[in-house]
Amino acid sequence: MGFRLANIAGRAALVAGDHYTDLATHSSGLLGPDPMEALARPDLLAELSAGLDDSSVTGLLADVVLGPPVPRPQKSFAIGLNYRAHAVEGGMEVPKSPLVFTKFPSCIVGPTADVELRSDGCDYEGELLVVIGKGGKDISIADAWDHVVGLTVSQDISDRPAQFAAKPPHFDLGKSFDTFGPTGPVLVSVDEIADRDNLHIVCAVNGEVRQDDTTANLIFDVPTLVSYLSHITTLVTGDVIFTGTPEGIGAAQGKYLADGDVITTTIDGIGTMTNRCVRVSDYAKVGA
Repeated sequence: MGFRLANIAGRAALVAGDHYTDLATHSSGLLGPDPMEALARPDLLAELSAGLDDSSVTGLLADVVLGPPVPRPQKSFAIGLNYRAHAVEGGMEVPKSPLVFTKFPSCIVGPTADVELRSDGCDYEGELLVVIGKGGKDISIADAWDHVVGLTVSQDISDRPAQFAAKPPHFDLGKSFDTFGPTGPVLVSVDEIADRDNLHIVCAVNGEVRQDDTTANLIFDVPTLVSYLSHITTLVTGDVIFTGTPEGIGAAQGKYLADGDVITTTIDGIGTMTNRCVRVSDYAKVGA
């Protein structure tokens, strides 16, 4: 048995059905309230989840606001052009090795947080998020899944004008505005997921489905990404990987995000995020 881990007001909680249980209370102090601390103890999380019953319930999920399951990753990687059809729609060559950039951890927010727009060229990108459990260096592809503590849903929101303001593009800056990394609703341990290599992902804007694919179509799958990154930098508990987005992005259709738009992102077996877009200002352009 695995676990489903949530962040409620900065406190780690175990989720079962529509209810949550405060982790520090349920563990009698074996684990503290910090969600980052919990990621290092997946075996204990599974044991505590197995012991959940009516008497341990803290409250209803419907009554609380969820934060990002992994609120403070040390490293936040993202992968570009990791679905063949997405590369084609952007007129890009299919990469021969992973196209890696970073999303600053400060952009990460919860599954119902507002997305703050600062231009008329902001885009959605629904993605599977991988969370590292047991860290390591030079991890083999065969062992990579053993280093993944869980999976969740994510959005790699992108400000295209900022991204392409220079050549080569600012992938990191254009995708790291505050609020540009919604994640959640919960972190699901890998053993709770029936087919970890074939997860159906759907992204809709105002109810219109824009992206609909499966992670089986990733060019570089999860084990490959974990192994590849670990040969460059030592992975630590809580590091996250935005694994790439399917075809159907707004830039390819001329359908950019606007004030009041609602983005709904779902991955079967994990859950759904709903994020409202709010136009707050224009970002400052050099020479403007």
